[in-house]
Amino acid sequence: MNLLDRFTNSTQFKDYNDFYNNFKLTVPENYNFAYDVVDEYARLEPTKRALVWCDDLGGERIFSFSDIKTISDKTANLFLSLGIGKGDTVLVILQRRYEYWTTLMALAKIGAIAIPATHMLMEKDLVYRMEKANVKMVVSVNEDELCENIRKAMKKVPCVQYAACVGKREGFIDFTEDVQKQSAELCVPYKAERRADDTLLVYFTSGTTGMPKMVALPERYTLGHIVTAKYWLNCIDDGLHFTLAETGWAKASWGKLFGQWLCGSAIFVYDFHGKFEPEDLLNHVSKYGITTFCAPPTVYRFMMKSDLSKYDLSSIKYMMTAGEALNPEIYRQIMMKTGHAIYEGFGQTETTVVCGTFSQYMEIRPGSMGRPSPLYYVQLLNNEDKPVEQGETGEICIRLRDPQEGLFSGYYQDPDLTASVKYDGYYHLGDLAFCDSDGYYWFVGRKDDIIKSSGYRIGPFEVESALMEHPAVLECAITAVPDELRGQLVKATVVLAKGYEASDELVKELQNHVKKTTAPYKYPRIVEFVTELPKTISGKIRRVQIREHDTHRD
Repeated sequence: MNLLDRFTNSTQFKDYNDFYNNFKLTVPENYNFAYDVVDEYARLEPTKRALVWCDDLGGERIFSFSDIKTISDKTANLFLSLGIGKGDTVLVILQRRYEYWTTLMALAKIGAIAIPATHMLMEKDLVYRMEKANVKMVVSVNEDELCENIRKAMKKVPCVQYAACVGKREGFIDFTEDVQKQSAELCVPYKAERRADDTLLVYFTSGTTGMPKMVALPERYTLGHIVTAKYWLNCIDDGLHFTLAETGWAKASWGKLFGQWLCGSAIFVYDFHGKFEPEDLLNHVSKYGITTFCAPPTVYRFMMKSDLSKYDLSSIKYMMTAGEALNPEIYRQIMMKTGHAIYEGFGQTETTVVCGTFSQYMEIRPGSMGRPSPLYYVQLLNNEDKPVEQGETGEICIRLRDPQEGLFSGYYQDPDLTASVKYDGYYHLGDLAFCDSDGYYWFVGRKDDIIKSSGYRIGPFEVESALMEHPAVLECAITAVPDELRGQLVKATVVLAKGYEASDELVKELQNHVKKTTAPYKYPRIVEFVTELPKTISGKIRRVQIREHDTHRD
């Protein structure tokens, strides 16, 4: 059993056009995910599997929806006993601990706002977030460095009244023990007062430029993930979905919570620490019988280099990717080794899936991010905010509707910043793409990443895609270097695969490879070999850092 019929007009359509034109969401005015989805499953089918959790030490826990309800009610009572209530902000740093899911549901039940964050934040990062969001409480994993950074940050930010962590630690509330002590009976006035427009989550974006922004997501946003989970990720009732993401990032909301549970699918969580090992991941896919799997292209790159024949991946029905554009060569290699296509999706922290390869209704075009979700009217606009012609590159924009399901309500407590991206009837995403004659969208790059050389406009992704086809390239980033003659030159920063060494001969080989793979004028005139690429905390390549480094070189 799933709850889709309560919130959608239909789950099956004839083709993509039928899906795009006729899919509708029904959002009750007093909708709340924790009460209307989790607690409903607990009432109707209490033993239904909700969460399958394991860690790299051999631990394992399986939670039913009844378990999630009971623990979240206890957790909500703990928050209430500490004075946490409607509108209060709580920083949640629980990595892949199972407490993350019950904590988020608990905060939703009392109308408080969860701010998920990664355990990799340092003291200054915590101070910035605590001050910016007026955080009242922190709930974290029990790690020495993180807890010490929380202690230091709290001394500088008086609004933070409490810090709790999973287990015992001096100066912290024992979150595990104190939750267990609470009553399982939750009585809170907010249950009757809840509204679909109440803020549920605030994410600090890990942008490639500037300080992180606070993305406010309302309760109604969660229903937008029906499209994400049902039609793009292909989650099935009583299936087991695995999205490889830490809970500090919005990708966890895409693949580890809302849409999956709405579809009736359980969520698989592998709580690992230290370096990512593709062999461990593949063993868990086999052991637990994962039915749908989503990972960033980086993970597929590692898988591509592994001997996949050693693992039983027969339970997988669909494989997906998002977070950054997928190079066609990765698609080809994974398809060859597993027999599975990789269905790409595109969106932001501020959205649900904006464009996707909705496999039920359209064929895959390797390298394309697919076609628009029925929740959005997508338009590509030029620098004068006019629609571009077919095949021309423009900024991806969403025409605003009221209400606009699946979209952020704005930047938290920052109307000016909100107005800088939501204006003239559109939300401007800041990403560039073009649309082909069949309505498929193709990612070009961030507006700030476009290279202008000798009158040509060159998107970094197309050059990176060409380079990734060469076996010597593990990772790469394409950026611009200032040049008096051409304006800008194309530069490739390359991480080599095992078994390859940097040399002038390899530079020429890579340059010639690009010339043969794409338009010759796009080839990188500068190639630099590095051991790793600069990335944001969330793992996105920071091309801006490469550009700044090149600009300040002597």
